[in-house]
Amino acid sequence: MAADSAEVSPRRGYVDGPFGQIHYRRTGTGRPLVLVHQAAMDSRQFTAVYGLLAEAGFDAIGFDLPGFGNSDCPPFPPRVEDLAASIVAAIDALGLERFDIAGHHTGAMVATEVALALPERVQRLVLNGPMPLTDAERSAFFADKHLREKEIVPKPGGQHFAEFAAIRERLVAGSLPLETVNSYVLQAMGAPSPFWYGHNAGFQYRHEDSLPRLACPTLILTNTGDQIYAHAQRARALRPDMAYAQLEGGGVDIIDQQPEAWTKTLTEFLT
Repeated sequence: MAADSAEVSPRRGYVDGPFGQIHYRRTGTGRPLVLVHQAAMDSRQFTAVYGLLAEAGFDAIGFDLPGFGNSDCPPFPPRVEDLAASIVAAIDALGLERFDIAGHHTGAMVATEVALALPERVQRLVLNGPMPLTDAERSAFFADKHLREKEIVPKPGGQHFAEFAAIRERLVAGSLPLETVNSYVLQAMGAPSPFWYGHNAGFQYRHEDSLPRLACPTLILTNTGDQIYAHAQRARALRPDMAYAQLEGGGVDIIDQQPEAWTKTLTEFLT
């Protein structure tokens, strides 16, 4: 793959959805591949791979989920099912009859719901970081981290930017340049929705119930350094018939940390 292929600037546009406009980035002219980002990011999460995917023969389309990036925010805390309904509306608006779809973390949950809603149109599905939970894990999140996320609000002197930057720097652990970390901070802090909306939706969702219902060819993709690597193993145990691949190391930012390997793994399954 050409060294500069990832630097292609995607075309951008808007379509209408149930909560207002949905913003997207699009690169390539081949087989449609819908990309769904994690919380709290937006379609810029795939900046490092848009060009690589286009070079591999895909029409890569990254949507900003409602309340993230430049997409309008729902007037209530959305559930994963609400986010998926918006992506279905956006897919319809773009006239995509048959397509592949890949999602990362929260985006994997949304992609699952899209595949369940459009079983005749989704050709292949990639779940990068599926997250089936136990009731204890779900309760623990809402008793602790959920409350702390609700405290991530605008503060005097921009203190909230510094606080979140410190969190992202710890997650990156020196593996990516500060310019990339800055992009992560801007994506999270610049979203039109409250910060807590994304993980609130993700931890309400019951991936453990929806995974058994999937019928399309599916790849469970993970990396050994991911925070929810163990959950991917749980998903694999639930669906041993699904394809499986893992990258070594990395973290929650595997797409930026290993863009070529991530793209290669994706495209080998999709083609």
